[in-house]
Amino acid sequence: MKAIVATKYGSPEVLQLKEVDKPMPKDNEILVKVHATTVNVGDCRMRSFTVPPMFWLPGRIALGFRKPRNPIFGMELAGEVEAVGKDVKRFKAGDPIFASTFKVKFGAHAEYKCLPEDGAVVTKPNNMTYEEAATLVVGANTALFFLKEGNIRPGQKVLIIGASGSVGTFAVQLAKYYGAEVTGVCGTANIELVKSLGADKVIDYTKEDFTKNGETYDIIFDAAGKTKFSQCKNSLKNKGYYLHTVMVGPEIKGLWYALTTGKKVIGGTAVPRKEDLAFLKELTETGRLKPVIDRCYPLEQIVEAHRYVDQGHKKGNVVITLK
Repeated sequence: MKAIVATKYGSPEVLQLKEVDKPMPKDNEILVKVHATTVNVGDCRMRSFTVPPMFWLPGRIALGFRKPRNPIFGMELAGEVEAVGKDVKRFKAGDPIFASTFKVKFGAHAEYKCLPEDGAVVTKPNNMTYEEAATLVVGANTALFFLKEGNIRPGQKVLIIGASGSVGTFAVQLAKYYGAEVTGVCGTANIELVKSLGADKVIDYTKEDFTKNGETYDIIFDAAGKTKFSQCKNSLKNKGYYLHTVMVGPEIKGLWYALTTGKKVIGGTAVPRKEDLAFLKELTETGRLKPVIDRCYPLEQIVEAHRYVDQGHKKGNVVITLK
């Protein structure tokens, strides 16, 4: 089968299209023919290995010292079940699914992928294309995870930084679903997009600094990893939550401030669960959640997709299609 293999860490050019062995499902696994996957910021960080110095050693231990231990990236996919192991009960050949590969050594940037039946795998929403369904696993799930960690409730004021990105576009819609008053922060070119997703207010960061406008929020969600808690703390209400998708752990100063003021700092990784994917499926099928797709590339052009994501200006999601 065809797959994109990272031969080492570095620029997008380290990615090569190669022929590799087609996997065979174990007794408890399904074999998925991949129709769509994505290139997200996480894929690009793994490829380039751009991490703070303090995380260099732990990162290399986790991912591989000289080159990626698991060289086929890709954290989310949508496709069709081609075959099932003898013990599989939840799925059958022909089922359309979308799934996370986070706990199974990634591998979505390939024509086929084996997944455990009891993993983060759910049947595809009936009103979505494979391209649309593939975007739910990382972006929508991350938005859902952090908003729930922030104890979001109706009537709260929520600020979403990076509201035009993959996580941000889903976060705007989910915060509105939970009944919040949503302010999105984005660049000039994306104002109308963020408004169309339901944001009550939009701040153009090129013209206004939200930390200086006197407004305070129950939740500040940095969906793009652009800020520090120290910048945002005065814009956060007492007992409010500062959510950050990029931090490996809460900043030490932020943690101390949380202990002394009651303002919470939450960072880390949102690991997809099938229960959450099923909930996202329900929201999409009832029209309350829609993905934003910026560009689609064929698998053979994944280097160009990485270059584009590296620029940091994508709107919503970048999808990879496989025929």
